[in-house]
Amino acid sequence: MRMPLFLIAFIMLLAPIPVFAQILPAPNDEEFEDSIKKDMSLGPYFGLYKDNYFSVGTVFPGKPTRTNSDVKFQVSISQRLTNNVLPWGTFLFLFYTQKTFWNVFENSMPMRDMNFNPGIGLTKPFFIKGRYSGKLSLIVEHESNGRDGDASRSWNKISLAGSVLVTPWLMVHGKFWYPIVDGMNNKDILRYSGIYQMGCEVSAHDRRYIWALTYIKRQGWNLNANISLEFSMRLFKQDNQYLFFQFYNGYGENMLDYSQFHSRLRVGISIKPRFFSEF
Repeated sequence: MRMPLFLIAFIMLLAPIPVFAQILPAPNDEEFEDSIKKDMSLGPYFGLYKDNYFSVGTVFPGKPTRTNSDVKFQVSISQRLTNNVLPWGTFLFLFYTQKTFWNVFENSMPMRDMNFNPGIGLTKPFFIKGRYSGKLSLIVEHESNGRDGDASRSWNKISLAGSVLVTPWLMVHGKFWYPIVDGMNNKDILRYSGIYQMGCEVSAHDRRYIWALTYIKRQGWNLNANISLEFSMRLFKQDNQYLFFQFYNGYGENMLDYSQFHSRLRVGISIKPRFFSEF
């Protein structure tokens, strides 16, 4: 069996790399804060978008078997498309995220589902007294699993996403979208994959430990939601590689089984983008 191209790319990313600006600034670290402005204004700039990770997991609670355990990995990148700052201090980016669910414990190790999520959007960073305080993004994105027939799933979103650094070690985020559901087999996807999300990320002072919570509200007036809890621990001081734990409880974890409930615990290796993660 040939190894998928994106798995090869992910393994190449695991080579030791410096943390660079991943460590958020201490209150008096003005040079670091200035570097954020430089990174946003010097381009084109290619980098990570969301967390890139490779993990193995199973049902929780429950007994692991060959059919309820799998590998989940994600590759996510961004590319700045303009050399100059656009009006209102915005930047144009191209985003791409691919998430794969791989049944490695079954015969022939089939890829159960691959979700493709390209997008293009404008990002506006905000600064208070020379310090980076957050950003706002308007994104047009598409998500599908590239299948045909009864297994086909797809939808489009016009998303407004924002994040705020409340303190150097606490980031809160939110994302709201206007959905355009074009997939004939997933007309009810809002009932399962949600209508908006919010969350927070808390880190230790040296960014060695990071906790993240994401709450995805499903359609309806009750409190039904999909919950993702994550914990990351940096393995080596000079590397941007983390031991990664993820607990997902709810629907919509993947496109193919978006209407099926999943409660899964996963562990693996994660590589995080500069500054802080996108969700």
